Amino acid sequence: QVQLVESGGGLVQPGGSLRLSCATSGFTFSVYTMSWYRQAPGKERELVASITGAGGTIYPDSMKGRFTISRDNAKNTVYLQMNNLNADDTAVYYCNAKGPIGNGYWGQGTQVTVSS
Repeated sequence: QVQLVESGGGLVQPGGSLRLSCATSGFTFSVYTMSWYRQAPGKERELVASITGAGGTIYPDSMKGRFTISRDNAKNTVYLQMNNLNADDTAVYYCNAKGPIGNGYWGQGTQVTVSS
């Protein structure tokens, strides 16, 4: 059974940092491209960052500089380090796994709220 379980979300003050984790099981993690997406209220889900099985990273231009994605293939876990957060970063953050044949899985999401 495939599982993606996000954790690490919560309430943080503007300028603060959070580290999200996504622990996975049930598939061959090391060959999957892992990504973080987010969805704010009333907005479409958007890509935050991706990392290939080999460790190559992709960031949309709007996400460069404050977000860092990483993975630990031994722990089947992907991380998202988020720094200098602001109110616009408030969203539900989702973990995504995309396999080499295009199959994919989603986590249930973790809420990040940036507020003073």
